[in-house]
Amino acid sequence: MSIDEVLRAQDFRVTRARTLVWQVLDEAQSHLSAADILQRVHDHDESINSSSVYRALSLFSELELVRETRQGELSTWEPAHDDAVIHLRCELCDTTIHFDAPTVNNLRKQVGNITNFTPTSIDVRISGVCQSCSSAT
Repeated sequence: MSIDEVLRAQDFRVTRARTLVWQVLDEAQSHLSAADILQRVHDHDESINSSSVYRALSLFSELELVRETRQGELSTWEPAHDDAVIHLRCELCDTTIHFDAPTVNNLRKQVGNITNFTPTSIDVRISGVCQSCSSAT
């Protein structure tokens, strides 16, 4: 389903800003800050302002189409994905790598079995140094 179809199915208007924000997120190979998204949107249409980008991100978050990851003061965005992904974040270049890990689903089961607590979302982040940065030093 395209973003236009998803928005229409939920009775939301399809706007140029929403379409471009989604296109930028969908094409990105990494997590993007709102400023990064705005810059890339401006590559297509400079008339779209930052508040339109933030409103689109907020709507996409409400519709569970995107995930926001907070790392200190920085928030980054990406299309929603299964939470059985561990985020590996490089401390030097801020790149985030997705690592599919069955460990996350095992953790979900263990938490449920041991504590009678049912996790609805798990967000695992590991900080370190990526291969590109470690090779450069």
